[in-house]
Amino acid sequence: MILIADSGATKTDWRIIDTDGNIQQAKTIGLSPYYQTSESIAQELTQHLLPSVTGIVNEIYFYGTGCAGEEPCNIVRRGLQAVFSSAHTVEVDSDMLGAARGLCGHEAGIACILGTGSNNCLYDGHSIADKIPSLGFWLGDEGSGGYLGKKVVVAFLQKEMPEELAEKFARRYGLNREIVLENAYQKPFPNRYFASFSKFVFDNRTHPFTYQLAYDAFLEFLTKYVCKLPNYQQYKVHFVGSVAFYYNDILRRAAAEKGITIGHVMETPIAGLTLYHRPVED
Repeated sequence: MILIADSGATKTDWRIIDTDGNIQQAKTIGLSPYYQTSESIAQELTQHLLPSVTGIVNEIYFYGTGCAGEEPCNIVRRGLQAVFSSAHTVEVDSDMLGAARGLCGHEAGIACILGTGSNNCLYDGHSIADKIPSLGFWLGDEGSGGYLGKKVVVAFLQKEMPEELAEKFARRYGLNREIVLENAYQKPFPNRYFASFSKFVFDNRTHPFTYQLAYDAFLEFLTKYVCKLPNYQQYKVHFVGSVAFYYNDILRRAAAEKGITIGHVMETPIAGLTLYHRPVED
């Protein structure tokens, strides 16, 4: 039996492949070595995943946020091994590698994440061959939900938004400078806070102002990251994440301007990861 996981900040999508090739789904909370110990991870798995597993687990492939570097990966690995002690293979890797394998399978390509945050890599069909480092919410994350939300909030507060949009924004959120600065600098997870405002951009994406805001954000992501990867014109560029999925039409227009060929656009990589790890039939 094989377990496959795609873990984000809030939830983990699991796929369970039994010995006959049948696939089951399960969900748990997000499992991150930044916020949880091996013991708390094991407790969550015991309570909310183990009841869905009806056989002996031999292989586990876990892809998650924060799983970069030996010690963070070991925290998650120990939690998994405590619950599934019979597993002879327990691989823990980054969400970026999970996105690449889910999007590209066993073929080389460029994989990008556009969700709450953003990321990118050149993928050789098995591993990450190159990438332009992501600098996180405050210094980067161009094209992400957090970035779109930050742009639209700043435009509102600095009176750069057209009057009719500004009135809609004010009615919907009732924001002022003090509320925004408190959430930006004093409360945890400012990226999630600002990402919540990207919904306003999406709901008003037919307005020239918000359309251009989204278009410019995607163009900036492509220019700063994809176009710096070696021989990027030779590869299809694939995307995963809620922003890429729901802004698919605007993203494709921005890519066309840069001469970039877009391949797959998925909301999550779990279906592709299931295909990647599913045993090959004789």
